[in-house]
Amino acid sequence: AKGLLIPFLGTALGSACVLFMKKELDARLQKGLSGFAAGVMIAAAVWSLLIPSMNQAGEQGLGKLAFVPAVIGFCLGMLFLLLLDVVIPHMHLNETVEGPKSSLSKTTMMVLAVTLHNIPEGMAVGVLYAGWYTGTVHVSSSAALALAIGIAIQNFPEGAIISMPLHSKGLSKIKSCWYGILSGIVEPAAGFVTIVLSQFIIPVLPYLLSFAAGAMIYVVVEELVPEMAAEEDERHSNIGTIMFMTGFSLMMVLDVALG
Repeated sequence: AKGLLIPFLGTALGSACVLFMKKELDARLQKGLSGFAAGVMIAAAVWSLLIPSMNQAGEQGLGKLAFVPAVIGFCLGMLFLLLLDVVIPHMHLNETVEGPKSSLSKTTMMVLAVTLHNIPEGMAVGVLYAGWYTGTVHVSSSAALALAIGIAIQNFPEGAIISMPLHSKGLSKIKSCWYGILSGIVEPAAGFVTIVLSQFIIPVLPYLLSFAAGAMIYVVVEELVPEMAAEEDERHSNIGTIMFMTGFSLMMVLDVALG
């Protein structure tokens, strides 16, 4: 599905910002972008993944226990990302890059951080398209497209958040842009694998939908919220909160209007 490439396009365009901007991202702008991305992801997790998960479980005959797959999948999704967080060495977005490590390892760790974020996002789009293809989840192609567009919108600042700091740390603009683009390739790949396996995952689709939701919420809690709430120079700013509200509202509108 062409929809799988839409989130990747968002990452690529965001990464390309480094080619046209001279300085690193302003701290307030980065907070705002992180808040916006967090709002989009939480709204997408609820409306595009958790609610369809419970609806699908209800249709499979679970009745009032329709929340069970959603809860189990959600917790497994968060625990899976927690495990990856521990096992794979990477930098958090709100960490400084000071220290004894070489520039290459810092670069690799930053790219790994964003790549980790993109796996559940690609899977989320893929599992929704898989549900639509097989007709097992009551979502339209427009609803899957809404999720893809929403993730692409939040991927734009994510691409910029990785490529701009890489350039400020000494990498060329072309290399910084390329690393940012590479971090987004896992999204269409994860989505494609999910669709290919769709025939085998129909019985566990409620779990997969909520698994993707849990993984996305983990990224929000672990990375984006600390970034949007960080205080620079002891000055408090509400820009992250305001942009969170904007991102959440936009994704909610997209999902209902296109769904």
